[in-house]
Amino acid sequence: MDGKQIAIGLAVLAVVIVYRALQFVPQGKQYTVEYFGRYVRTLKPGLGVIIPFMESIGARIDMRERVLDVPSQEIITKDNAMVRVDGVVFFQALDAAKAAYEVDGLESAILNLIMTNIRTVMGSMDLDELLSRRDEINGRLLLVIDDATTPWGVKVTRIEIKDITPPRDLIEAMGRQMKAEREKRASILEAEGQRQSDILRAEGEKQAAILEAEGRREAAFRDAEGRERQAEAEARATQVVSEAISKGDVNAINYFVAQQYIKALRDIATSPNQKLLFMPLEAGSVIGAIGGIAELAKQAMQKQGE
Repeated sequence: MDGKQIAIGLAVLAVVIVYRALQFVPQGKQYTVEYFGRYVRTLKPGLGVIIPFMESIGARIDMRERVLDVPSQEIITKDNAMVRVDGVVFFQALDAAKAAYEVDGLESAILNLIMTNIRTVMGSMDLDELLSRRDEINGRLLLVIDDATTPWGVKVTRIEIKDITPPRDLIEAMGRQMKAEREKRASILEAEGQRQSDILRAEGEKQAAILEAEGRREAAFRDAEGRERQAEAEARATQVVSEAISKGDVNAINYFVAQQYIKALRDIATSPNQKLLFMPLEAGSVIGAIGGIAELAKQAMQKQGE
């Protein structure tokens, strides 16, 4: 082997050494370095250097937040209902060394841990609680899983239950229950509306009756007042005529006769069975009596003037 070949061999060896010594770590990842199989340090994103042939890259850990789909599984609730549940989990590795060496198969371990705790948490609840308290379920799962994965250098940021599917017969029963509940509420509302309508109608009739009674009372009061005034006027007239009669005035007597005569004619004229009106032959006497009344009135006015 000549000197030239030795030089080429050394150059190739140097290239191999440099190639194995330099490590380019991409952004978002970290590499663990092992010295003869034992972990010694972690390479951050960028250019890293290791000792060729003695050190090697152990694990390449993705430090970004990752998401895993939790496989669907059947759960038996506290009230013995069978439901199918699936979900999703978000986590992030914070310590590359722990994520690489504290657990074998990080993602698989997280999924199995979540599925086990889903059965534990949801199995302790009734179906109604399961369907209505999903946020509480997510919170309880997050608390348990995050605490369990902390030794692995992992932070679980969020766990979401995606679907909770009851069996078909249970869904149909829930649908019938929901329909019955809605019909019940509709019946109650309809009855309440009818009740309010009846109350308002009765209140209106009550007010109408009150107003009608008040009207009748007012009319009766005014009628009584009118009759009282009329009685006073008749009493006054009777007094005047009586005084005239006591003084021997014939016109006063004619007044009473004419008054009764006119009243009788009015009764005949307003009778419901009246068809013909017969005028008396002494109508001229009535007119004469009216003239007597005028004379009496005239005398009364003269007395008032004196």
